[in-house]
Amino acid sequence: MYRIMLADDEGIVIDSMKFIIEKEFGDKCHIEFAKSGRSVIELAEWFRPDITFMDIHMPGINGLQAIEEIRQFSADSIFIIMSAYDKFDYAKEAIKLGVMEYLNKPVDRKKIVETLKTAMNRIDSARKKRSSDLEIKEKLEIVEPIIENGLIYDILLQEQYDEDIENYCTMLSITQEYGYMMSIVCGDAQEGSHMTNAVGSSVRIAGKYREIREVVKDYFDCDMGNVMANKIAVLVPYGKKAMDYAERTELIDRARELARALKKKTDIRFRIGIGGVKPLKELNESHHEALRALLASTGSVAHVDDLPISCEHDEDYPIEMEKPMFEAVSKGDLSGVKLIAGRYADWMCRNVAKSGLMAMRLKVLEFTLYAEHLAYLHGGQTYHYDGRNNYLKEIMDMEGQDELKEWFLEKMTTACNNVRNMREKHSTDIIKSAKQYIDSHFDKDLSLDEVSRTVNISPYYFSKIFKEESGMNFIEYLTNVRIEKAKELLRCSDRSMKEICVNCGYTDPNYFSRSFKKKVGVTPTEYKDMTFA
Repeated sequence: MYRIMLADDEGIVIDSMKFIIEKEFGDKCHIEFAKSGRSVIELAEWFRPDITFMDIHMPGINGLQAIEEIRQFSADSIFIIMSAYDKFDYAKEAIKLGVMEYLNKPVDRKKIVETLKTAMNRIDSARKKRSSDLEIKEKLEIVEPIIENGLIYDILLQEQYDEDIENYCTMLSITQEYGYMMSIVCGDAQEGSHMTNAVGSSVRIAGKYREIREVVKDYFDCDMGNVMANKIAVLVPYGKKAMDYAERTELIDRARELARALKKKTDIRFRIGIGGVKPLKELNESHHEALRALLASTGSVAHVDDLPISCEHDEDYPIEMEKPMFEAVSKGDLSGVKLIAGRYADWMCRNVAKSGLMAMRLKVLEFTLYAEHLAYLHGGQTYHYDGRNNYLKEIMDMEGQDELKEWFLEKMTTACNNVRNMREKHSTDIIKSAKQYIDSHFDKDLSLDEVSRTVNISPYYFSKIFKEESGMNFIEYLTNVRIEKAKELLRCSDRSMKEICVNCGYTDPNYFSRSFKKKVGVTPTEYKDMTFA
């Protein structure tokens, strides 16, 4: 349905236009008309026409003035001027007002129909675009929370890769390099630093998550996770490396207002913990800070920087090196360990004059023990209780920083190598055992599940590392072993084709023949003939 408004002070023009439109388009059009500029504006206010045929000269307000007024409350209306005055100034003014067409009276029927069809096509395109935009918006309403929760999930469980974080940021239009985490915790009442009835209140906020999400986003430009127990983790992107006192104060006040607004909306009590500003890839630490802040406070809002629960460092201490260095150890990243541990060792050496050699000894021992702890956790090694009995004596006997640096770097790279080598050895040993089992049982009805059970790892992981270590999948390897055995039997025995087929693990002679030819290029019979030719 198209709403069409006719604006002309001549009744015969209106009657003629109505006749043409109704005859050509039937009930596809709802037509209203007015005969003065003022009545045209008043009609447009409630009728909201899609298309208006407007005469310029009408009593009172002229057609161009009426268009200007109507544009203020109906910007998408299409206007078509019909005038007996072929004046350049009128046409120029009409163009400024966005008029689609300027027709000179008298206008023949064909031109009216043609112009109206053009206008209708424009309306159809605009409606289709609006519908598409609404559909996209509706889908985003559904998809965006899922994407936000994926980002929060990766941050909290520290399962993210750099590429994952970058993809999430792109999809969520996050351009900031830093951020801080808030933990919104709910309950029936507050007792000290914890909320009562965590289970019951978690069920209640899960049912009101959408309303909670809307309220939170009214107060913060943020990304929210789903309800986890009686908590909701919230990421607030931030543009700077640190937050000053005034900003922190304003943030706390806003969070207090949010807690009150959430209670009013849901009739549930809320507390909000706020962590410190961190790089996006380290926001898990900010979330832990937010939770610790709540445990250390009895207020409705707690910010980690207001409480004595975080560790401060000397101004020149290279805290930014610690986490990447130990992450490199855990991953078996030898080049990363050498680079970062080397820089850290150089920093310790530069500070010997100020802090003394004992401070370097203690730090070297502390970091070495922690790196080896990570190597035990991530490398599948066997822990020996007395394996480091001589460490303290060794570092105390060292009299210079260069010796300490060399010892430190050797221990750090050894820990890293142990992680990498043990992982590689573990995979190699598994595949070696698996191949030995296959080589001994190829004549049976052998499956991937059976072999993976023999080496005591899941079929999925076994399949993955078998391909990585062997360069071929399980079936390809098994087939190669069977075909090689078949070739040997064909060359060196007088067994029948049926016996050879069974001895190589095949129950179907036809399938055996097809597999043999696919691998060797000839059938078993042809291969045997060639061998004895």
